[in-house]
Amino acid sequence: MEERRSFGPRRGFRGRGEGRFPPKPVEIGKEYEVDVQETSRRGEGIARIQGLVTFIPNTKPGDHVKIKIIRISRRFAEAEVVEKGEAEEKEEEKEE
Repeated sequence: MEERRSFGPRRGFRGRGEGRFPPKPVEIGKEYEVDVQETSRRGEGIARIQGLVTFIPNTKPGDHVKIKIIRISRRFAEAEVVEKGEAEEKEEEKEE
């Protein structure tokens, strides 16, 4: 039988809390005020909270909204709109 030798820690193994993805700056259920900066391929608004990409449906660039985090992934978060900013409410009134 061939003997296996160990030359240090296993490749690809990272201990708990280590790795490329630091702790997230948001928490599920918490609310944040953000400015939507971009639109995703799926048409959702994109905002960044301390660098973390956050997808927000039914928003567009320039919107200032209050959001609630509903899901957190390794690279992004998803949120829902809790309250629209004053500028968006005035635009909706003009359209009617």
